[in-house]
Amino acid sequence: MVQEFDVYAALFLHEQIPGWNDLLRDRTEGGVRVRVLIGDPDCEAVRVRGEEESFGHGIQSRCHLAAMHYRPLTATPGIAVRVHSTTFYNSLYRADDHMYANTHLYGVNAYGNPLLRLKRRAPGGIFDAYAASMDAVWRTARPLEE
Repeated sequence: MVQEFDVYAALFLHEQIPGWNDLLRDRTEGGVRVRVLIGDPDCEAVRVRGEEESFGHGIQSRCHLAAMHYRPLTATPGIAVRVHSTTFYNSLYRADDHMYANTHLYGVNAYGNPLLRLKRRAPGGIFDAYAASMDAVWRTARPLEE
């Protein structure tokens, strides 16, 4: 059974999975800890990424939408949602020792980038490097306000 679930980015989950928030709430009732990191739509890093990907204000709009979708979860025990203003190098989706890492190539929208499927095999490997990266961003982020 999954004990920890981390999402770094992830607006598409609301777009693709009906009832995504309800699913997260249900999982926390079973003891799963959920952490969600979304970009600050007003930060310089998001603005620059929009320019680099020729997506303009689209990235900012997607960050606003992500905040709108995740905001109802901010008062849910077991779910923490934070906003960061760091440069965005990858999207991460982790459940315990399994992770998907959507690496970001310069100038390419997320959907056009490689997706790596990782499993923690031993301490100190690439899985732990990606997990540490998310933890570092988590420490810089602020809680999403209700």
